[in-house]
Amino acid sequence: MKEFTGKKLERMKKLSTEDGVIAALAIDQRGSMRKMVQGFDDKTRDEKITEFKSCVSKILTKYSSSILLDPIYGLEAIKTKDENAGLLMSYEITGYRDKERNPELLRGQSVKRLADLGADAIKILLYYDVDDTEENNENKKAFVERVGSECAYYEMPFFLEIITYDQKIEDSKSKEFAKIKPRKVNEAVREFTKDVYNVDCLKLEVPVNMNYVEGYGDDFVYTAEEAKKYFKEQSDLSTVPFIFLSAGVSSEMFIKTLEFAKESGSKFNGVLCGRATWRNAVDPFIQDENKGIEWLEEEGVKKISELNDTLKETATPWM
Repeated sequence: MKEFTGKKLERMKKLSTEDGVIAALAIDQRGSMRKMVQGFDDKTRDEKITEFKSCVSKILTKYSSSILLDPIYGLEAIKTKDENAGLLMSYEITGYRDKERNPELLRGQSVKRLADLGADAIKILLYYDVDDTEENNENKKAFVERVGSECAYYEMPFFLEIITYDQKIEDSKSKEFAKIKPRKVNEAVREFTKDVYNVDCLKLEVPVNMNYVEGYGDDFVYTAEEAKKYFKEQSDLSTVPFIFLSAGVSSEMFIKTLEFAKESGSKFNGVLCGRATWRNAVDPFIQDENKGIEWLEEEGVKKISELNDTLKETATPWM
């Protein structure tokens, strides 16, 4: 497993619990947040999103080791986060603008500028299809190399989030994609743990669609034993710390998934959990800010506390 020294070690510790597990909250969503907050003009919508993120940060970072924010809607949320919580900052433009899903960096930002905002780590989202053309994938590999080199220069932990897909399958939640997902995810792990990328932590999908695991849905693609094999393979392939993203599933399903990962022998090092924790507070917040705050203080805290309890039983410290 990768070892850390100097500022990188200090920053990794800041992002983690005392036990060395990353129990982080993700709310760097931008495009999806704009879809959630409807019925306002652009200015009011942006204000609502900024206010919501600030409330989430203020209430829930008391229970998180760190929070992932963006410099578009998250600057006020930096000010409201708990002083003991670490800060990850997104460095990419949200979404993609071409069929190759090429990544782009936020205009007017750099690793140094994000560090000046207080960042303890930089996060990049990469859409990756191991079966795409060599030309397309070489462009993405070079992009990750550049960001990794920039982070290495400033001794800034580099978190790479990988979302897999297939150019020929539109629905990544389909049974068709579920059949090929394990290979897509685990080959991406094999590639981006290479030293040339300077990746310090991978933010990963679980290697299967849990809705198609025997015993977890009405239909299945993988037996429980096959699914466990893919989790173990993912863990064995990673030579750097790796954490799981919640991918928009319910908090209940996410907890079941972490328990399944542990049973599989996966030595994952924590989570960056987003919508599973705070999604259901958006509508109440839009209707009445106090109702949204009440939901976060009750249901949000409950969900994140349950997740923290699960991590204590399932996650492996990266230190």
